[in-house]
Amino acid sequence: MGEMVEFTSNGGTCQGYLNAPATGGPGVVVIQEWWGLVPHITSLVDRFAAAGFVALAPDFYRGVATREPDEAQKLMIGLRVGEAAKDIAGAAAYLLGRPDVTSATVGSIGFCMGGGLALLAGTVTDDVSTSVAFYPATPWPDYQPDWTRYAGKHLMVHKAESDESHAAPMIAALTADITGVGGEVTTFEYPGSLHAFFNDDRPEVFAPDHSALAWERTIQRLRADLG
Repeated sequence: MGEMVEFTSNGGTCQGYLNAPATGGPGVVVIQEWWGLVPHITSLVDRFAAAGFVALAPDFYRGVATREPDEAQKLMIGLRVGEAAKDIAGAAAYLLGRPDVTSATVGSIGFCMGGGLALLAGTVTDDVSTSVAFYPATPWPDYQPDWTRYAGKHLMVHKAESDESHAAPMIAALTADITGVGGEVTTFEYPGSLHAFFNDDRPEVFAPDHSALAWERTIQRLRADLG
């Protein structure tokens, strides 16, 4: 079982859910969807630990979580991206300060809103060298990422087919920005998939086959990049 831990962030502290294998392993920051630090996210932390990673999911909403889309949207809109970025940097630094983390850098992975934050992780700290973004959303038009910090880093994007109409231009633009500074982007699209196809707490969209394939690709990438 995992545990709640506390780490330094934003001039104060932030809590997050941590799980680690007994033998230790590479570090991964797991980033929530707009719902908050809900059981789906903590179960993914546990799943990463079972796969050999020391995983930490920061609680960006500071104890608030919901199952209601309207409330989740309000929480997402109210999220201050600059502060969330500091939470990600703080979580990465915390992981690298643990003796059971074996990697020199850490990875980030996130879903929807968290996918957007996961891809931004590589722009806010060099402690994050590889990121995985599931059907990323970036609803922060005023936030300007420093893509130059992706030089030598890798981003993997898992894209739902249902997101193609609105996500494709954003993904194409960030791919150009990242590859333009010497980073690498790998994008996978899953035919017939719906947004949030990886979320097994939502049977109306969950796609077991696509989810299993995306997980396999993710684990392979993180192991290759982090050791």
